[in-house]
Amino acid sequence: MSKQTKIDVIVGGSLEEDLKAFADAWTRAAAGAAVAPRRVLAFESWEGLAKVMTPERYRLLRHLHGHPEPSISSLARSLQRQYRRVHDDVTALEDAGLIARSAKGVTMTADRISTEIRF
Repeated sequence: MSKQTKIDVIVGGSLEEDLKAFADAWTRAAAGAAVAPRRVLAFESWEGLAKVMTPERYRLLRHLHGHPEPSISSLARSLQRQYRRVHDDVTALEDAGLIARSAKGVTMTADRISTEIRF
């Protein structure tokens, strides 16, 4: 990727905190202030994050960051894993917005993922 992109992963917190952040951004935008777009992936709990970000999915993301693959089959061969398992992982990570599939192949949607854990 030519441009640095980041996804913020937030674990925990409350609906009130989320609504306040939204209202603050809305107020700044309504006043004419620049509001930078922010890509956020929120999980209610650590367990919710752990269901999406398994060790094998983390390994898949690390591989894709340096080596985009033309297909899921190619990715499975590179990782030396079963196609079906890699397909399931790609689907879960795509649903979470962390990777994308296109005619060009399977790629990361960001260069960095930052995690904030709220108690």
